[in-house]
Amino acid sequence: MGSANGVMSLAGTPVPAGKSVRVEIPVARLSTGTEVHVPVTVVNGRHEGPKLLLSAAIHGDELNGVEIVRQVVADVDPRSLRGTLIAVPVVNVFGYLTQSRYLPDRRDLNRSFPGSAKGSLASQLAHLFVSKIVSHADFAIDFHTGSDGRTNVPQIRADLGDGTTRMAALEFGAPVVLHAKLRANSYRATAAGRGLPMLLFEGGETMRFEREVIRIGVQGVWRVMGHLGMRPGTNEALRPGPFVAGDSSWLRARHGGLFHTATFPGDRVKKGEVLGRVMDVFGRQRAKVVAPWDGMVVGMVVNPQVTRGDGLLHLARHERDCRPERTTVTDD
Repeated sequence: MGSANGVMSLAGTPVPAGKSVRVEIPVARLSTGTEVHVPVTVVNGRHEGPKLLLSAAIHGDELNGVEIVRQVVADVDPRSLRGTLIAVPVVNVFGYLTQSRYLPDRRDLNRSFPGSAKGSLASQLAHLFVSKIVSHADFAIDFHTGSDGRTNVPQIRADLGDGTTRMAALEFGAPVVLHAKLRANSYRATAAGRGLPMLLFEGGETMRFEREVIRIGVQGVWRVMGHLGMRPGTNEALRPGPFVAGDSSWLRARHGGLFHTATFPGDRVKKGEVLGRVMDVFGRQRAKVVAPWDGMVVGMVVNPQVTRGDGLLHLARHERDCRPERTTVTDD
């Protein structure tokens, strides 16, 4: 059965091998004096193996990942698990409580890493997350949705130039895998600086649970855990294989109006194809939206009311069609 696992300690709380323990890490107090904690579940397997960190709701209004993490934790058996699962379903507890992407000071937590123990609230929360939680991990998966007003096809964003990360990204089984450059002060950039391989999952939109997005996310975690040797792998073949993108761009409105789309996330499109039209309120066409290359629509605006410069459709290009120096969008 392999070597026995040892006791793990997270934020001063011991977690024996073969046990699952809930840990509450204090962050700050509300104006009422109520203490706010980051909730963590540590499932410490009976046998040695890697430490996998799952996190969600770095943006407090992005909820699909919260349910993905919950379902995974509910079904993990520490008696048969190899290694340790560290699950943080809600990182940005302040944004989660107020149903907001941001913290109370309007800062974006995913632009505040690696943080500081004496900085802003966002900076302190980022520092706590990295020092108390991320520091234990050997591999990480972070769950997101499209930002407010946008929806994304389930996709993995990762550094596909790193062999270890690429193999795990493809094993996850999302419909789309994008080679994504790092954004300064993001969680993923901080993880890269620490040598921590990481996948970022995007799927759906804010403020809702979407059954198919959640299903893909949960199954993806099981696949990665199998790939890492934490549980038995699956012999199920991925059919069809993911669309592996090396480049992408938002197609933006050249005029304000109402966007009438002719395509949706997950659709394959051809160069020159009309993907939608921007109309005025009387139905007069103001602009066509035309595909600049062959590719796949991986995201779109949800609200049809648009102004000039708004992103309408997020179009990805397969890596075989990209110039080597091109990379896709940064993290949400």
